[in-house]
Amino acid sequence: MNTPTAPWQRQLAEAFSSIDALCRQLQIDPASLPLLPEFKDFPLRVPRGFVACMEKGNPADPLLRQVLPVQQELQQFPGFSLDPVGDLDAVAEAGVIHKYHGRVLLIATGACAVHCRYCFRRHFPYQELQLSSQKLDKALTYIAERDDIAEVILSGGDPLLLNDDKLENLLLRISAIAHVQRIRIHSRIPVVLPARITPALLETLAGLPQKVILVLHANHPNELSTEVGDACRQLAMHGVTLLNQSVLLKDVNDDSDTLCTLSEKLFGFGILPYYLHCLDRAAGVGHFEVTLNRARQLMQTLQQRLPGYLVPKLVQEQAGAAHKIRIA
Repeated sequence: MNTPTAPWQRQLAEAFSSIDALCRQLQIDPASLPLLPEFKDFPLRVPRGFVACMEKGNPADPLLRQVLPVQQELQQFPGFSLDPVGDLDAVAEAGVIHKYHGRVLLIATGACAVHCRYCFRRHFPYQELQLSSQKLDKALTYIAERDDIAEVILSGGDPLLLNDDKLENLLLRISAIAHVQRIRIHSRIPVVLPARITPALLETLAGLPQKVILVLHANHPNELSTEVGDACRQLAMHGVTLLNQSVLLKDVNDDSDTLCTLSEKLFGFGILPYYLHCLDRAAGVGHFEVTLNRARQLMQTLQQRLPGYLVPKLVQEQAGAAHKIRIA
């Protein structure tokens, strides 16, 4: 007997994977774009709801820029690498990245609902490190044997792409580890596929004994649709703490008006601005980089225009460092 497909799974299956189809939807001539001719290793993928937030006829739309494969991805930039933040050196077990004291990151899946072209894990060897049942057992044993681990962070890929049963099973197994005090989920799903925030998922999150923190990923205020707001309010009503981390991206959000509006709109949805990341220097993403001087100028303006609780921390991740580096 076939299991019925949930609405969010249907939306995921209907996501754009063709540049021509995406351009037709947006009324843009593909010939006017500097498109990447081959992108099989990291193909286009973008849900229709996210595309609906883009401006038709605008090839420079900041949301389109985040997902469109372009020729600049082939350009070599000094200092950019396949593993820019040292993930592979911090792999403790398959699927477990242990960089920082007191917390570990669990790669729940390699799949994402949207393929962001600036992704720092676009070269990550998910096939080698994905969690089979046996590897998951070892990963959870690793966490259970280390009572200094107070927080487990689910990442990926996007952990909310797991179906309800798999995600509930994983969360319950983590919550059964006595010394785990918090469960943090890093996900772009509420922003690009808000239909995934189902009653079943909300019930699972609300039923966990640990505090649940959901760190969303929105880079531009235009991403924050009414549907996103509704999903986030439901999460907050079920006891989930909502934070947002953005990546500072050239020609996407590298201006103070955009960043101020983003912080204000996030807070209106019950989400606290948390981090503004300087770009992780993965091969193929150099055209998105904003200089540190420009980043500092933007932060100075944000501090002048916003109350302190709406100013995200400007940070940079460095391979081998004991924590994220705060940029003054």
